[in-house]
Amino acid sequence: MSETVFTYASPALKFGAGAAAEIGHDLVRMGARRVLLVTDRGVAATGHPARIAEQVAAYGVSVTTYDGTHVEPTDASLDEAIAFARDAGPFDAILAVGGGSSIDTAKAVNLLTTNPGELMDYINAPVGRAQPPSQPLLPLVAVPTTTGTGAESTTICVLDVLSLHVKTGISHPALRPVMAVVDPTLTMTQPTLVTAAAGMDILCHALESYTARWYADFAAKTPEQRVPYCGANPIADLWSEKALGLLAGAFREAVRDGGDAGAREQMALAATFAGLGFGNAGVHIPHANAYPIAGRVRDYRPEGYPDEPMVPHGMAVSLTAPEAFRFTFDAAPERHLHAARLLDPSAGDGPDALPTVLTTLMRDIGIPSGLAEIGYGEADVPDLVAGALQQQRLLATAPRSPTEEDLAAVFRRSMEHW
Repeated sequence: MSETVFTYASPALKFGAGAAAEIGHDLVRMGARRVLLVTDRGVAATGHPARIAEQVAAYGVSVTTYDGTHVEPTDASLDEAIAFARDAGPFDAILAVGGGSSIDTAKAVNLLTTNPGELMDYINAPVGRAQPPSQPLLPLVAVPTTTGTGAESTTICVLDVLSLHVKTGISHPALRPVMAVVDPTLTMTQPTLVTAAAGMDILCHALESYTARWYADFAAKTPEQRVPYCGANPIADLWSEKALGLLAGAFREAVRDGGDAGAREQMALAATFAGLGFGNAGVHIPHANAYPIAGRVRDYRPEGYPDEPMVPHGMAVSLTAPEAFRFTFDAAPERHLHAARLLDPSAGDGPDALPTVLTTLMRDIGIPSGLAEIGYGEADVPDLVAGALQQQRLLATAPRSPTEEDLAAVFRRSMEHW
C-alpha cells in the first residue's frame, strides 16, 4: 500500500526587526526563571548575545551564557557543552543565539541534560544507535544570527564524529525549538562568504525539499513509523517555492552589499520559509554528499570563519548540488524546470537548466568552483561515496535512488564546475 498521510510541524515564529528584544517576555510566559544561553565566540563578539541576555534579565530571568560552541560542531565540542550545562544547571529553558552551530549545540545540550546516556545513543543509524528520548526536553528558543541553516525550525542536530571522519546527525521531533525568533537586524554582521555559504544552504533546502520524493510514493507507515521528513507535499511546496522567489531577488545583492537591510530581510524570510519546507519534506543527495565533504576536510580555510580547516555546511551542500540535480532530473523534470525558472526566468530546458542556474549563481557569489578547489581529488571519491552512503535517512528522500556508482559519478563531475 502507498502512503496516504503527510505531516507538518513547526515552531512558534516571531519575525521582524526588534523581535529579539521581546525574548524575555516570551520566556517568562513559558515559566522560565533560569536560562542557559548558548552561542559561540564569534557571535559573542558582535554583542548580540550579551544584549539579549541583558534584555532577558530585565524580566527577572537569570541567564548563564555558554560561548564555547564550535563552528561546525563535533562530538567532542558537544560533549564539552553538555558537561558545562550539567555543571551549571539545572535550567528550565535554553536560548540559542547564533548560526546553525549554536542552535544545534543547544539541541544536543537540551537532549543530554534531560535524558540519560551519551551522544552515540541518539545519533542516527547506522553511525549511532538512534534511540528516541525517553524524557521530555526543556523549552528551546532559537535566535538565528545567520540566514541559511534553518536549524531554528528543524528536528535535527548535525555534528562531526571525529573518530569516523563523518558528519551525521540526531533527528527527533523533540529536538525542534518551541519558538524561532528571527530578527533580520542580527544578520547584518555576517561576513561576505558566510552570507554566500549560508545562502546556498537556504537554496539547497528549498530545491531538495521541492524535488524530494513525493510523500505518497513511499510505502504506507504506521503512526509510530512516521518521521519528520515525510517527502515533498503540498504545504512544504508552498514554502519552498516562496523561498526560491525571494532568493532570486535578494541573494546576489545581500552578498554584494551586506549593509542592504532590505536584502537581509528578504534572505531572513527565505531562510525561514525554506526551513519550514525542508523541515517537513526533507533533503536528499546534496546534503548526504555534504557530510563526508565537511567531515574529511584537510586544509581548506574559508575566509570569515575561524582559522582552522573546515568546509562550511552550506558550501559543502552546494558543491555537488548541480550534478545531483542533473542526476535527479528524470524523476521529476517539471519540478526541476519550474525551480530553475523561479530562480532565473530565462533558464533553459532539459537536465542542464537547473545545474546551469546554480553554477552561474555560485560563481557570482564566490563559492569555490568545485571539490578540487577545496582540496579533493579522484583518489578521495571512494571515501566520499562511503560517507554519503551512511546518510540513508537522507538518500531515502531522493526522487531517484542513487547507487554507489551514481554517487561516484556525481562526486567526479563536481570536481570542477567552471
